[in-house]
Amino acid sequence: MSGSGQPDTSGSAIKNTRRSTVNRLSAENVTLAYDQRVIAEQLSVEIPDSSFTVIVGPNACGKSTLLRALSRMLKPAEGRVLLDGQVIQSMPAKKVARTLGLLPQSSVAPDGITVADLVGRGRYPHQGILRQWSAADERVVQESMAQTGVAELADRYVDELSGGQRQRVWIAMALAQQTPLLLLDEPTTYLDIQHQIDVLDLCAELHETQGRTLVAVLHDLNHAARYATHLIALRGGRVIAEGAPNDIVTADLVEEVFGLRCQVIDDPETGTPLVVPAARKARLTAAS
Repeated sequence: MSGSGQPDTSGSAIKNTRRSTVNRLSAENVTLAYDQRVIAEQLSVEIPDSSFTVIVGPNACGKSTLLRALSRMLKPAEGRVLLDGQVIQSMPAKKVARTLGLLPQSSVAPDGITVADLVGRGRYPHQGILRQWSAADERVVQESMAQTGVAELADRYVDELSGGQRQRVWIAMALAQQTPLLLLDEPTTYLDIQHQIDVLDLCAELHETQGRTLVAVLHDLNHAARYATHLIALRGGRVIAEGAPNDIVTADLVEEVFGLRCQVIDDPETGTPLVVPAARKARLTAAS
């Protein structure tokens, strides 16, 4: 990593490209830490406007930490996160909440709250002394529950739902917030394969039809390559590569970032990169 916070490509098999335009959400030379444990130093990223950006990387590389910083949940030890040209930490919380929504990795619902009531809390940033609950709010809540397939659960208590059902309820609440930027930390956690695809299809639809900027942390690299318009690959708190999946996802990248030997072929359904891990014997032979 250079002192400017840009990825260091010397000796790397990956060629990086960066946008020169100013985007609504960015991090400039941030150092991210929990107490004295530093996760990333001098890290800079820009989230392209109207993109579906996916952050990938191995466990403990800083993916969720970066998302927390971008969402104002974690204050950088150094550097700054900018939202619409302002330091996000200096902005009123309600103003941020009307612009940027977040689905955290682990969410805990209040005891005894129903699905409809929890989703309705996504409308809080739009309420005020002069604006109370309205028919428009009710419509947004109903639409958000329908989009995520939880409308039939509206009167159920959240704490009696399965993990997958709860995850979809939390996504519905984030949708009800109706923000132009939406950040999702591992939104497919607890979901079976069908519901993983349903959620990612929904994200793609929000991006394509509503022009929302989405930022998601995903563990599945093939899902990331299929759905992302912009990919950020992290390792050890550094940006190793970023760009369109078709431009940057190669076998060299996967080995550099994840330490996995593989082939990268064209997905027969979408033409996006598809990572096929090397067979076990081939990997054992290479390691010996």
